[in-house]
Amino acid sequence: MTKPKVLLVTPAFPSFVRQDILLLLERYELIVNTYHWTKKANAPIYLLAQFFHILFNIQKVNFILVHFGGYWSFFPSLFGRIFGKPVYIVLHGTDTAAIPTLNYGSLRIPLLKWFCKKSYQWATMLLPVSESLAYTENSFLKKNENIQNGFLYHFPQLRTPYQVIPNGFDFEFWNFNAAHDKEPGSFLAVLSASQYILKGGDLIVELAKRMDSCTFYIAGMDKPEGLDSSKNVRFLGHVSADTLKNYYQKVSFYFQLSAFEGFGCALCEAMLCGCIPIVSQVNSLPEIVGDYGLLLPHRDINLLEKLVLGRINEAVTQEKKQAIRVRIIEKYSKQNRKVLLFGILPYPI
Repeated sequence: MTKPKVLLVTPAFPSFVRQDILLLLERYELIVNTYHWTKKANAPIYLLAQFFHILFNIQKVNFILVHFGGYWSFFPSLFGRIFGKPVYIVLHGTDTAAIPTLNYGSLRIPLLKWFCKKSYQWATMLLPVSESLAYTENSFLKKNENIQNGFLYHFPQLRTPYQVIPNGFDFEFWNFNAAHDKEPGSFLAVLSASQYILKGGDLIVELAKRMDSCTFYIAGMDKPEGLDSSKNVRFLGHVSADTLKNYYQKVSFYFQLSAFEGFGCALCEAMLCGCIPIVSQVNSLPEIVGDYGLLLPHRDINLLEKLVLGRINEAVTQEKKQAIRVRIIEKYSKQNRKVLLFGILPYPI
């Protein structure tokens, strides 16, 4: 039987997009549309190229699946509406937010916000990875001021239906090493250079100065030039999945101190490897960690220090690692995402 064709549109290929591709290939043939959208000066050229690519392929496909809302989601949504092809947009976080003080969120840029708005209006269904991407508010950045975000907040007239489909994880790959104990007083965070403030890298570096007997690892970026950090902070740069797993298996605690977090993929990976999570009280992070983590309600270094010191001597036993791991397996498995995704996407009988 010939597999139905799908037009997959994505601006990049992070691990969760690559995983969706593998899932989709089980029942669909993919036509992939992607360009280097990070080169903003080339956006008009990419839009023109995308226009003709979609026009050429639109009649061949059964539906269109787009990862992230942005400039690249405009023509897929428009052509889907014109030609009667269902369009599904997977929302991951930045495409539902605007935090100008942190230079974060696609919706803080007026033109990009308009492209997202029209895309979401024309889409058949939106597929956010957490309910918080529809609407959320928190006082993490400012103690006495709630910051609101989510596509229903920014586009209150939007009537497009949506279905939350959480990210899913390969719990066979992400696992803890039962043969070795966790390194006491060890911490890890995963973030890129552009996310350094957004995900609390500065808080972690300051905490390290106050806790010089502990070791802090930051994966995903090199040490910023001119940064005054203590010797117990080790910037690992970009690392492979295997190397990252080794660090997850090694450290006792994992930081996710984001001011806004679409989901928290690295957090789930770390928990599958038995790390005790320390997270900001934003978006779906409290829901992910449940009773197994520490919640930081405000972006306050003194509060963070107090929180960590209260648990620093806690041993990460095999039983505790297993309990933390089971929470992610039960709620956010790769199979769960597959079932939910295939339950929505069209498949001709």
